[in-house]
Amino acid sequence: MSSSDSLSELILEQAAEAVIYANLEGIIERWNAAAVAMFGYCAVEALGQNLDLIVPEHLRKGHWRGFDAAMASGKTRLGGRPTLTRGMHKSGQKIYVEMSFALVLDGAGSALGSVAVARDATERVEREKTAANAAAGGTAHT
Repeated sequence: MSSSDSLSELILEQAAEAVIYANLEGIIERWNAAAVAMFGYCAVEALGQNLDLIVPEHLRKGHWRGFDAAMASGKTRLGGRPTLTRGMHKSGQKIYVEMSFALVLDGAGSALGSVAVARDATERVEREKTAANAAAGGTAHT
């Protein structure tokens, strides 16, 4: 391994955000320490698994439609802009996750897979919901 490869590995592993890489079939091939902390699965449990591992069941159909379209077109719908979505923790708890997606392309421009960079937004969303409820006189339900 060259020193730049070693540095790249260290950066990915120690990044504060979860970094998840999935191949063309949606199989997880990269899962850093922040992904372990966020989703509860150690790397051994996550690597080789389908992305359904962390996508709540009610979102899977839409997720795969978007994933397959991005792989076929070579473009993501959001163009790298972050989006707030739901993720599934190993415990079964749904969490709010702010994610950005990018395709990983080979030298010829063909898609190899997708990388997601994510942060847990659950506390922020819950705070915002609480503030919105208070502003509405406490009548709204979460």
